[in-house]
Amino acid sequence: MKISSFKAYKRLFLCVLLASGISCTNQKSESEAEADNDSPDESEVSINDHAEQPDTLSKAEKIEYYINKLPDRDYTETYGHGYTWFTAAEELGSIGKPAIPYLIEQLQSDDEYVVMLSLYALQLASQDSLITEKTDGEYIKLKGTVLTKESNKENIPIVKTWWDKYGHLWD
Repeated sequence: MKISSFKAYKRLFLCVLLASGISCTNQKSESEAEADNDSPDESEVSINDHAEQPDTLSKAEKIEYYINKLPDRDYTETYGHGYTWFTAAEELGSIGKPAIPYLIEQLQSDDEYVVMLSLYALQLASQDSLITEKTDGEYIKLKGTVLTKESNKENIPIVKTWWDKYGHLWD
């Protein structure tokens, strides 16, 4: 399932759950609409201001946006039976090859959470067909339970070895 299809399905599901009296539309009360008259229009909003905006950004801007979201522990969603969707990492992983150098840089972070999500995103992004066609199908295969800070020490060398071998693809 594509990410955009997943998001649409999830929104529909949430709307059904919330149908017991909460509107799922973006309608505002008169007082909210009046208060918005003094706020900047959508074209003036910073890329870090709201979650729906990434759909309108260029690929480079999306990479910057999601890299900046990696430290945000609340930038997640829940799906299925309580599984966590790490939005920034998933989106960077879906961007693929262009995101990889930026994710490699994040491995230097002092924030173990950022490192953990960067490792996960690298595993996803390295499966981009633009990469695997030049690596004979080799991509980053992390060990253990990937989304734990404890696995960072074991997985960073795996990524560094892969990057040493294939980093020239970004030169």
